[in-house]
Parts: sequence; C-alpha cells; structure tokens
Amino acid sequence: MTPPDITAFFDEATNTVSYLVFDPDTRDAAMIDPVLDYDAASGEVDTASADGMLAAVEARGLRVTLVLETHAHADHLSAASYIKAKTGAAIGIGEHIRDVQKIFRPVFAADDLKTDGSDFDRLFADGERFSIGSLEVEVIHTPGHTPADVSYRIGDALFVGDTLFMPDYGTARADFPGGDARQLYRSIRKLLELPRETRIFLCHDYKAAGREDYAWETTVGAQRDASVHVRDGVSEDDFVAMREARDATLSAPKLLLPSIQVNIRAGRFPFAEANGVRYLKIPVKAKQAVFE
Repeated sequence: MTPPDITAFFDEATNTVSYLVFDPDTRDAAMIDPVLDYDAASGEVDTASADGMLAAVEARGLRVTLVLETHAHADHLSAASYIKAKTGAAIGIGEHIRDVQKIFRPVFAADDLKTDGSDFDRLFADGERFSIGSLEVEVIHTPGHTPADVSYRIGDALFVGDTLFMPDYGTARADFPGGDARQLYRSIRKLLELPRETRIFLCHDYKAAGREDYAWETTVGAQRDASVHVRDGVSEDDFVAMREARDATLSAPKLLLPSIQVNIRAGRFPFAEANGVRYLKIPVKAKQAVFE
C-alpha cells in the first residue's frame, strides 16, 4: 500500500495538532481533528486555522472526502462543520459519541440535541475499515479519556487523539464524565501491541519540562521504552493510582464548556434564538446558597 502523505498543523492557542492526510495516488484526503478558532472573552469565531488547511488542500490539488474526529474534544472547537460546508466532506467519529451526547444533553439543557449521533455522517465501530482513496483506515476504539475515543490506523501511521502524549509528558486525563483510568490503560496497552515501528501522531503537546520545542510524532517503541506513564513494566493498578491522583489536581480546560456544546454537534453551534443570535450556555455551580 502506498504510504499516506501526512502534514501537521499546530494551533498554539489550544496546543492542538490537526492533520491533513492524503493518498498520493488518488489525491483523496481526510482532515483529522481540525480546529475552529474561538475567543472565549469576546465570543468571536474565526476560521483562520481551518482556512490554512484548506489552502494546503487547494495548493496540492486534493479532494477532501472525510473529516475525522478522534473524539468530542474539550479543549478546542471543531471546524468539522465548516470544512464540510466548504468541501462536501463527510464527518466521522466513533459510534460511542451517542453516549457522550446522552451525558451532556441534560448538562446544557440542550433540547435541540439529538442523541443518536445523527449530527455526524459516519459513526465508526471498533475494527471497522474504510478508505481514503486507496488508503485503508482501521478504526480502533480506545475509550478511557472519553467513552467515544477512537484511533485511526493508516498503514504504519496511528492517529490517537488525546489518548497518548509524547513519552516525556504521558497520557490523557480520565476524569471527564464517562472517562475511566482503567479503561484508558487497557486502551493504551492495546495500541502498544502494534509493531514497535508504528508511528504515533498526537493531538496535543504542551512541552514537557526541559523540552524547548513542541513535538507530536513518536512511535510505539518509544512509548513502550520511555513513557513516563505507560512504559513497559507499569502495572494497571499503578497507572490507575497515578492517573486518578494526577487528575484530582487538574483544572478544567479553559474552553471546556463551549467546546463540548459545539463538538457533540459535529462542529455545529446551537440554533439561533429568535433574535438571530446563537448562544452557548454556562451552567452555574454555587458552593453555597447564593441564589436565594
């Protein structure tokens, strides 16, 4: 099989890496985890990051057939809906997005939200295979960070979303609703059973202490040898204890609330109100009775 051509696009504002993957033979392409620019202070949305990816598509004469989400992100808004409007590409995600929609529909009183996954065009099952041109893609269900996480294996390339970070940084948090540290460990060990030379492409990097540059590509072998969280020899119980203790110290991502509301709708904002304006909701939690 012809290897995929892979270009990374790094959004420093959200520490997110998006990927343009295409088949050199057919010029068919997919975008993985594209970012929609959002300013939380003003509520302003911009498409500069997505437009940069689309410019690369045009310059290379590609046809985008798919937008692939590894999960419903909690740290950036997805540009999937925008890219679909520009290219006609279908939006795909793991089939367990239905579980995530059911979790968050009541949190935001999102009466317009369907929980059958129908905002997305493709719902992928574990082990399912599909094509980008002549490239075969294998879907691997990797729950733990969220119930809906999937990884996409294309030849010797593996796109893992937030499940893994660089070996010197570790692994995803598992304390979001529906997350589970024990599931996360098992998902990671499943991925690390792939050949050692398998290239792993990450969705985020935050530069571990002592490292000057951002990085987002590693290998199965490097993870097994040197991951600070899941190198060979780390037991499931030890990982769970570490992960749960670490998660208890973490703050919520700054774009958590807007991201979830948009991303469980496949990058679509809630419908406009009577005044023509679209709104995102902020659930208010009070530590004591302040509403009386």
